[in-house]
Amino acid sequence: MLATLPCTRPPWSRLVALDANTGDIRWTSTLGLTRGLPADRQLTGGSGSAGPTATAGGLVFVGATNDARLRAFDSTTGRELWFTQLADAVNANPMTYMGRNGKQYVAAVANGTLHAFSLP
Repeated sequence: MLATLPCTRPPWSRLVALDANTGDIRWTSTLGLTRGLPADRQLTGGSGSAGPTATAGGLVFVGATNDARLRAFDSTTGRELWFTQLADAVNANPMTYMGRNGKQYVAAVANGTLHAFSLP
């Protein structure tokens, strides 16, 4: 529904990486799509209610957008590496864990459903 869009120019939401030693911004990435807009204008950023999770392997996972996507970013560059479309928006920070099989997984909850994905 486009009637509820902000009156300010996008991006309306960003994922921001800070250098913990200096406080400088290392990179920013627009976070979220507005599907009601033309395809070439959908990358606007969107609201959400959860934060990111970073891994020691250099990935940042975030699902905090109203477009119902769980995304993975490169922690060095901010480039989006992967996403999956879910039925509902993720409403908690993604979590990561090591399975009994020795593989690392990332999981997120969307509308009460747990979604888990193995990392390569």
